[in-house]
Amino acid sequence: MNQIVEANSLVTLHYRISLPGGQPLISTFNATPATLQLGAGEMLPAMEQLMVGLVPGTRHVFELEAEQAFGPHRTELIERVKREHMPDEEIEAMSIMEFTAPDGSRYSGLVREIDEQSALIDFNHPLAGKSIHFEVEVIGVS
Repeated sequence: MNQIVEANSLVTLHYRISLPGGQPLISTFNATPATLQLGAGEMLPAMEQLMVGLVPGTRHVFELEAEQAFGPHRTELIERVKREHMPDEEIEAMSIMEFTAPDGSRYSGLVREIDEQSALIDFNHPLAGKSIHFEVEVIGVS
């Protein structure tokens, strides 16, 4: 009996995420396959939905627009942070910093520019605003 990927399946697979020009961002095809529990938040919901109905031994390529993938790039997620609210250490432009919100949750931001008074921090996902290719080869389903 052929098993089919369902919304709550445990799936063993190879996958690749790349930009439309072919630049690979992540790939398991030359490494150990991944095992993911669908519905557990381990993968974007849109990617999980694309896998529903697939069967082991099949390989598929999907195109996701920015809105389906990591969302649009939102200018309201770019903030200027005063230097006095940042760690007293060497910080370089185009580096990632961790911030702790008042509720204790942690956020990463990309330092777009920095001077002695402040830094411009982008809290968007690095792939926000970008379309992606999602290639998947289902190996097993349980």
